[in-house]
Amino acid sequence: MDFQTHRAAAVIWDYMRLDMQLHPSDCIVGFGCYNDDIPLRCAQLYHQGYAPKVLFTGGLGRNTAEMWTESEADRFGRIALEAGVPQEVLILENKSTNSAENILFTRDKLAQSGLTPTRLIGVHKPFMERRLYAAWQVYWPEMPIIVTSPQLTLEEYIQNSMAQGLSEKKVIDVMVGDFQRMDVYAKRGYQIPQEIPQQAWDAFHELVASGHTSELV
Repeated sequence: MDFQTHRAAAVIWDYMRLDMQLHPSDCIVGFGCYNDDIPLRCAQLYHQGYAPKVLFTGGLGRNTAEMWTESEADRFGRIALEAGVPQEVLILENKSTNSAENILFTRDKLAQSGLTPTRLIGVHKPFMERRLYAAWQVYWPEMPIIVTSPQLTLEEYIQNSMAQGLSEKKVIDVMVGDFQRMDVYAKRGYQIPQEIPQQAWDAFHELVASGHTSELV
């Protein structure tokens, strides 16, 4: 990655992360995608005692449908088991295909499991923290959520994603697409509006101009 691309990507990365403070909660919810660091972060939080249950949500989405036949939730559940999370604390929701369904199906799955949580921890990609929070306020606003992600630098995240089969360009494309959705999806009512600073918009346009367009709406 050249210097200009890295600088612009870092601006988007920093804007999309929220760095919310963790508190004990009733369930850790891992959101499915291509990145196996998410179930490892969920396992870490479970072992640290932040919640007694772990739920993974995700069927196959716009990226993983081209990569796997196993659902995101089933894959993440398997990784969490290998990381020492007991089978009896795992809940899998493996039908959802987008963020709205992730949230709504998670709500239903928790109810079906007889759980009445008062607070949840949501785990997603670092540059999905803000999008997850904004979407949550539309689809389940009455349920408090703390949003977190794998504790990685941008460089570490890209390296790990490449080890899982994505190109460096694809990782940046996905991040650029998720940033664009902060604006587009708020206008469509899929998430609450978030203030987007001009510096972030400038970084977005710079990355688009340099060809990072494959994941745009």
